[in-house]
Amino acid sequence: MHSKVILVVIDGLAWQVAHDGMGYLQGLREAGLASLYRLECALPSLSRPLYECILTGVPPVESGIVHNDVVRLTSQESIFSLARASGRKTAAAAYHWVSELYNRAPYDAVRDRFTDDATLPIQHGVFYHCDDYPDDHLLVDAESLRRRHAPDFLLIHPMNVDDAGHRYGLDSAQYRNAGRRFDKLLSTYLPHWLAEGYQVLVTSDHGMNNDRTHGGLLPEERQVPLFLLGNRFSHRPEAPVRQTELCGIAADLLGLSHNKPRNPELLA
Repeated sequence: MHSKVILVVIDGLAWQVAHDGMGYLQGLREAGLASLYRLECALPSLSRPLYECILTGVPPVESGIVHNDVVRLTSQESIFSLARASGRKTAAAAYHWVSELYNRAPYDAVRDRFTDDATLPIQHGVFYHCDDYPDDHLLVDAESLRRRHAPDFLLIHPMNVDDAGHRYGLDSAQYRNAGRRFDKLLSTYLPHWLAEGYQVLVTSDHGMNNDRTHGGLLPEERQVPLFLLGNRFSHRPEAPVRQTELCGIAADLLGLSHNKPRNPELLA
């Protein structure tokens, strides 16, 4: 079975902030329209290594993308390369490190910010390179890609929660409110995506600590949410799930042949 998939990776969103503050997504869960799981991210709990982990299913110590300054293309099969090899359309509205991992490195804003190239793993992209690039703009970028290209796999990757965490820390109104704002923004788009048959995963790469950073083993750095929405999911709240399985879950939903870690318990 082949379903279209949207993966939303809210950069830097800690589990507790998502659980306590994202009232729209939690309302969908209470109504039986979504499920919520707590994941433990791979180590180190840093952004670029965990983009690679989520999008390839390979932990940082195996991929070699072990810190944010490793600027090179991936050496792994990603969800983008798997999808393209099977004739699926791919798209991303994301931070420029995603472009560097899967399309071209280093990032050249003039060349890469707006990407339309069927030969690349991410065929259609709008990439940004400022951490305070507004989340509402990012969602407009993503929805424009979706409407224009009807991608089978779409990555949406906002940065304002992580930016607020680095500026103000975990235990701050600014950080918590950034999560609440994105929850509100999602309420504009999610009903349309679900009505058009998309299977939607909303997660995070890592959390945040009170030192205004992340990278280690603290629960607030490692524990992240996973919301699942769509009729292909089993919505079994007791099912265990690992961050390394997200690539395989998306690939199974897309109907792709692959050898990534799987989690059949999450699928109906």
